[in-house]
Amino acid sequence: MAKNLENNVYTVLFATGMVLIVGALLAFVSSSLKEKITENKRIEKQQNILYAMGINENDETSVKFVSKSVVGAEFSKYITKQLVVTGTEAVEDPNAYLIDIKKEAENAKNPNYKRKLPLFIGEKDGKTLYIVPVRGKGLWDAIWGYIALDEQLVVQGVYFDHQGETPGLGANIKERFFMDDFKGEHILDGDTFKGITASKSNADPKNLNKTDFKVDAIAGATITGDGLSAMLKKDLAMYVPYLKTLKK
Repeated sequence: MAKNLENNVYTVLFATGMVLIVGALLAFVSSSLKEKITENKRIEKQQNILYAMGINENDETSVKFVSKSVVGAEFSKYITKQLVVTGTEAVEDPNAYLIDIKKEAENAKNPNYKRKLPLFIGEKDGKTLYIVPVRGKGLWDAIWGYIALDEQLVVQGVYFDHQGETPGLGANIKERFFMDDFKGEHILDGDTFKGITASKSNADPKNLNKTDFKVDAIAGATITGDGLSAMLKKDLAMYVPYLKTLKK
């Protein structure tokens, strides 16, 4: 007798079988690619940190990272020390760049958890730079980046990226015209932390005033800009107590 393919039991068994097969295949692929994915994340993070320091292959307008073939060597060359910061104290950790700041933020919701704050110290052209990772929320999803500060806590470079901001609008946080505006910006007013705001009302279109704690916002990307401003104030503030001890 032929099987009744419309039978509910057969349908459930078939669907269950397909779920198990597809699940097993996905698990196998994920396991097989795990090392490659981890390595790509490491390379991307090192490229982003170096970019914020001004170590890149940019031309006049484009964003070009140090190539994958040399990024490891360049990272070792320019990053002289990696720290984990807590308050005004810091301990050296050569693997600080592997710290997942998203997970750290989640863990920190537990009041008993001691949050790990990675900080990268670099040397470029005889100048010491402190590179701070930041992460926040844009319009649609996560935004993140790196801020390079000198010993006076003046911004020397940034790199921003996003998970899914609107092309041509919020996605422009990773474009040169926006990121370059941050160079030279101050984050302290005397001894008071101010951060940097992406402002729609900034009366400084050429961004000549570097002590107003503002850069021009991206037109049509208000929520992304607000999220970026909040990210900078929230995450930089956690590092300020330690960074002030370095200020000369």
